[in-house]
Amino acid sequence: MGLGNNMKTSRVVRLTLTHLFIIALGLLMIYPIVWMIVSSFKPNNMIFSDPGLIPKAVTIENYVSGWKGYAGTSFGRFFANSFLMCAVAIVGNLLTCTMAAYAFGRLKFVGRNFWFAVMMITLMLPAHVTLVPRYILFNTFGWVGSYLPILVPKFLATDAFFVFLLVQFIRSLPKELDEAATIDGCGQFGVFSRIIVPLASPALVTMALFTFLWTWDDFFNQLLYLTRPETFTVARALRTFVGDAGAVSNWGGTLAMAALAMVPIFILFFALQKYFVQGITTTGIKG
Repeated sequence: MGLGNNMKTSRVVRLTLTHLFIIALGLLMIYPIVWMIVSSFKPNNMIFSDPGLIPKAVTIENYVSGWKGYAGTSFGRFFANSFLMCAVAIVGNLLTCTMAAYAFGRLKFVGRNFWFAVMMITLMLPAHVTLVPRYILFNTFGWVGSYLPILVPKFLATDAFFVFLLVQFIRSLPKELDEAATIDGCGQFGVFSRIIVPLASPALVTMALFTFLWTWDDFFNQLLYLTRPETFTVARALRTFVGDAGAVSNWGGTLAMAALAMVPIFILFFALQKYFVQGITTTGIKG
């Protein structure tokens, strides 16, 4: 009896310490975000002189000055550009990656395994390796300065991770469903649109969410290809607060706009969290 109580007490203590460690780690990770949001409401001259989480003075001037934007273009335009680019990127990936995954997962054609292996190899290829050739190619096309270098590849199924994710999901679906649909008169496109796409909706939501996050946060490509202020996205526009010498001239505006830039991500993630988790963990049809 005593041994059982000791084991139970030891287990409770271990679980308590584990949870306390996880909570402490979570607070440590979220502290910079909380500090950024709090500091965005501080006067510009108190952001670093008053580093605490409880501001001595509160102002919304940082949001007013930051929203004015850059070169006569407000941050509202930058947000609209980001949303437009993310929407087009999502549509491109949903269309082409889904079709490519269906081909690899269901269709039989010559060289299927070879081309699937080639696609998987591209996952291990650092993006910086193709940076210069891609820039030269897009510059030859006259696309530099527009969204085309960022968006056109989305319509060519170049995101191999999403193709791989969907291939694994599609292969887990029973082929008897395809056969039943074929008996009912569906062709390959009918099977794809009426059977595969509806059943793969959790994986598609996951892909759409990842596409939004990666496109919204993609600073490097936007810095490389977007050269005119009217085409800037939020990530690219935040760079304009940094001076030529690398110094930030308006910390308050920078933190305020960075805080606003996180709002769509938080809303989208928490709204679609159920589908996101389901898309990652599902390996087949659950009965």
